Amino acid sequence: RQLNPKVSAFQRRFVGEVRRCEEMEKTFAFLQQELRGAGRVPVPCAESPRAPLAREALRVQEQSEQLARELREVTHNRASLRARLRHLRQYLHVLREGQRFTSLPAPLGSPPQPRAFSDREPILDPSLHQHLDRKINFVAGVIHPWRVSAFERLLWRACRGYLVASFVEMPEPMEDPVTGEDITWVIFLISYWGEQIGQKIRKISDCFHCHVYPYPESEASRADTMSGLHSQIQDLSVVLEETEQYLAQVLDKVVLALPTWRVQVQKMKAIYLILNQCSFDVTEKCLIAEVWCPVRDLTQVQEALRQGSYQSGSSVECFVQRIPTSESPPTLIRTNKFTAGFQSIVDAYGVASYQEVNPAPYAIITFPFIFAIMFGDVGHGLLMFLFALWMVLYENSPSLRQANNEIWLTFFEGRYLILLMGAFSIYTGFIYNECFSKATVIFPSAWSVAAMANHSSWSSAYLATHPSLTLDPNVTGVFQGPYPFGIDPIWSLATNHLNFLNSFKMKMSVVLGIVHMGFGVMLGIFNHVHFRQRHRLVLELLPEVVFLLALFGYLVFLIFYKWIKFSPADSRLAPSILIHFIDMFLFTSNADNLPLYRGQVPVQMVLVVLALASVPVLLLGTPLYLSCCRRSPKPGDSAVREQEPPLEGQEAGNSVNATKEDVESGGHSPDAEHVDFAEIFMHQAIHTIEYCLGCVSNTASYLRLWALSLAHAQLSEVLWSMVMRQGFVRLGYVGGVVLVPVFAAFAVLTVAILLVMEGLSAFLHALRLHWVEFQNKFYVGAGYKLCPFAFAPDTCE
Repeated sequence: RQLNPKVSAFQRRFVGEVRRCEEMEKTFAFLQQELRGAGRVPVPCAESPRAPLAREALRVQEQSEQLARELREVTHNRASLRARLRHLRQYLHVLREGQRFTSLPAPLGSPPQPRAFSDREPILDPSLHQHLDRKINFVAGVIHPWRVSAFERLLWRACRGYLVASFVEMPEPMEDPVTGEDITWVIFLISYWGEQIGQKIRKISDCFHCHVYPYPESEASRADTMSGLHSQIQDLSVVLEETEQYLAQVLDKVVLALPTWRVQVQKMKAIYLILNQCSFDVTEKCLIAEVWCPVRDLTQVQEALRQGSYQSGSSVECFVQRIPTSESPPTLIRTNKFTAGFQSIVDAYGVASYQEVNPAPYAIITFPFIFAIMFGDVGHGLLMFLFALWMVLYENSPSLRQANNEIWLTFFEGRYLILLMGAFSIYTGFIYNECFSKATVIFPSAWSVAAMANHSSWSSAYLATHPSLTLDPNVTGVFQGPYPFGIDPIWSLATNHLNFLNSFKMKMSVVLGIVHMGFGVMLGIFNHVHFRQRHRLVLELLPEVVFLLALFGYLVFLIFYKWIKFSPADSRLAPSILIHFIDMFLFTSNADNLPLYRGQVPVQMVLVVLALASVPVLLLGTPLYLSCCRRSPKPGDSAVREQEPPLEGQEAGNSVNATKEDVESGGHSPDAEHVDFAEIFMHQAIHTIEYCLGCVSNTASYLRLWALSLAHAQLSEVLWSMVMRQGFVRLGYVGGVVLVPVFAAFAVLTVAILLVMEGLSAFLHALRLHWVEFQNKFYVGAGYKLCPFAFAPDTCE
């Protein structure tokens, strides 16, 4: 907790130490940049080092700064040597290429021939006869290849053609000092007459950032210059190689020491930032810190403080003292790698208030099961289970943990959640008897076609005109009893397969949804008892249970009663549950829809009256009770307040050193009294309307289990019949060859559509059912997490 809210960051006690840590971090950033430039990656620390003491920190600072100075000096020298070597090599190439243009040796033994002038040359003019002995000058250098065309064009226009320019590419590429890339420079040699032309050429060369080199006039001086360049290049190469070796040695030291230094300085800086949040006492000899601490870990904190006092040699022993406060404490929920994924689902809805019932332990079972209801298939569930099992078995692999793909990390963090979803999907797949949309015959079918054929008048003509036959369970021997586990595989061949599953899954969704919501309502008992709000058990929980069970619990009773009472013999006389449920709210009866049991209409009327009577109790019970309690205070309240006066300089419920602005944001405790009766009534009215309407809408919302389960089964069946089935049409070798690409397409579509898309859809719907339909029955989620001080892991990036 920040105990110095009015003190600026630059005036706090340990600001000097924090600045020193930041200066060291700047030095580390420079060292890291040099390592990246050299193509080296520092190895992360195998063990996390401890935060250094003050003497060790000074040693780290001195050594890091010394290495930084050496790196700067060596890097600067290497850059200078490279630039000098590059210029020498360019100069050498310029002289070599210029030799081809300026040296035109005559054949051996041939006498010199006089030059024949053209009749168009201006030197034949007697007025220009004195210019025949004018000296020819040269400008030589290198230019970037992208600037050659513009450079040549500008030379021609500015000098009006009084020059001869030759351009040739350099035999080997060299580094560009600006971009650092290797490019093939262009060598130019310009011969001209006149000093003014030469000045123009030099100015244009400077504008185009050309490297101009002196070009000796005589061939002998050029040869001497090239031999001198050869020797200088050899000497510079030796010096540069030694510089590179020394730089490699310095970088080796940085690679070994930098990861440990970074972790140590990060820890030291984090400690000083925490110490800056503490306050000094009046004598300024000890620090006062205020923290939230779990009661279970209080002894460990005291032991750590004693060890710190002993190791630091302090004469004052550290101690812990509890501070009374009316603030709601933060919430700490201890998790492991298995429960962390389920807790993250709950925390995404809202962090639990202090000591509130946590839905995560129940979500470990209910979430994968509700997902599996919508994703029930043995084959798809097995693929998902094996994928998650692979992540679980290799969870310690660095390649899996250190991946940069955000989607992959999401899957990897929820590997145990995916493992359970796959396992539960295998179970519900056996219940639905579906494996890639095909039924499996684990046990013999309970339906017998032979018994139907023996007791019916099926003739050859009848069989020829009726491609589909109906099995009547009322005929003796046709139906031999229920299938031992799941749905009978013969239903996969029936034409009314979808009608049967439609009725079964719809009723199953309603039953499971009402049971799930009722379980959520009953979990509220633990909150009311723990927070000593016994009045809410009678004034809120009881009306909620009566309203839910009188209406929707009765609907579950009707479903099971109809399944038990009516057999195949009298199934045609079974009434409609939906019409009975509608008549229940209208207080009427339908003559065409027979009652399920005797006295059904009066029972339904009583249940509706009970449900309606619970609404005003839920609406007015809690506000009236709290209003009566506030008007008649208990005689022991004033005595309690007198026994606990606030400390000096402290308001009741606040910190010793902190002000109101510095108190952490947190909700009040669940038993805190509201001041305004109107606010209490408004809050309770919103809760009543939300609960009563929510029971209707939430029950209908659970029908998504029915819809998505049918959609998944139908998509799987379509994929099998439209893709995989085509591979079995042809027989022989041709069919075997065709089956390979067909199976590849089937596998890709199965993974992409049924596993990824359908799996994500089922996951999101299961998430909504837990957040909206289940958790809002008992879970507020208005708390805030305990964020303990911890050293951030060093990534060495």
